[in-house]
Amino acid sequence: MTVDRARELIVTQLQFGGGYNRNAVRLILGELGREHGQAAVDAIIRELDLETAFGLKPGTDFTTVGR
Repeated sequence: MTVDRARELIVTQLQFGGGYNRNAVRLILGELGREHGQAAVDAIIRELDLETAFGLKPGTDFTTVGR
């Protein structure tokens, strides 16, 4: 998954909000982390302010989510 595609998917999830969407975002971040590393995950979290929206903090390892 490209960083741009991950961004698009997460923006869609942000529009819905809610607990299930938080889990979907965690899965997306996990895949992003496995393919592009922690720096890409942290950048998306900061860019889209996922800490405020879903309580997801930069530095969190999502690579084991969904496995």
